[in-house]
Amino acid sequence: MVRDHRPAEELSIEELQALLARKRIEARRARLRKFRQNGRALSVREDPLPVTQLEDFRATPEPQASGEPASGRRGRGGWLNGLLLLVEIAAVAGLVFVLVNGFEALRTLNREVSAVLGGATASPTPLITAVVLPSGHTPPTSPGGARPNEAEIPEHLRPIAQSLAALPIPTPGPEQARSIYIPALWNSPAPVVQGDGWEQLKKGVGQHIGTANPGQPGNMVLSAHNDIFGELFRDLDQLKPGDEIRVSTATREYLYRVTGTRIVEPTEVSVMEPTAKPTITLISCYPYLVDTQRIVVFAELVEM
Repeated sequence: MVRDHRPAEELSIEELQALLARKRIEARRARLRKFRQNGRALSVREDPLPVTQLEDFRATPEPQASGEPASGRRGRGGWLNGLLLLVEIAAVAGLVFVLVNGFEALRTLNREVSAVLGGATASPTPLITAVVLPSGHTPPTSPGGARPNEAEIPEHLRPIAQSLAALPIPTPGPEQARSIYIPALWNSPAPVVQGDGWEQLKKGVGQHIGTANPGQPGNMVLSAHNDIFGELFRDLDQLKPGDEIRVSTATREYLYRVTGTRIVEPTEVSVMEPTAKPTITLISCYPYLVDTQRIVVFAELVEM
């Protein structure tokens, strides 16, 4: 092995460390030779340690207390750190996605609210909705005589019909109808009462609760019997478009003209729906003494 005779100050740190390692090995070998001479150590063959191994020895860190190489610990630690980084990135991406979706949902809700607020005013609806058209009853010629015909009410709707029948009748006001006169059918007016239940229609023509008052925008619904209790609406089928219907309140009279007539099933409650302009709808059982359907007459207000 060639000796390096350069001064120590000209050597690099690595070269000095290698030189120091060689000195330590030589000192250890000298001690071993001395021990062998004194018989205090066994004689073994000494293999010189290459300089490259000294460099490897010097570059290798000290083993950890657990006996695991630091490189292995760093490898597993780096893998765990990478996994945690991916989890954090996924969490941030999920949070951004939720925030963006929430912002879009809020914008959509604001647009819908603005559209509702800026849209047309909804048409008024009746306070009470019927499940079948009023004035229904069994014919007076039937075995049990004339009585409310519950059979025409769908079974699943009968509890609703019973609850509607139990509602209190409001006290008539000055703007509500007091009488109705149809010149083509009668010689004198007929009284109008509030409510169109069995008891109310014994007294005259009944106004369905919650429908429009005379002359007001909306649909005023009136009904009466055709073959019992005065047979007030017996001849509705004789009315023609243009015929007059006069409705009076406590303060004035309103004129309506017939626009059409329909024969419908008892469940055709759509004829009672509210209207944008002042109208009147007359309803009665049909045909005479059969009473399985309804006759409906429509009329519109005439400006006076």
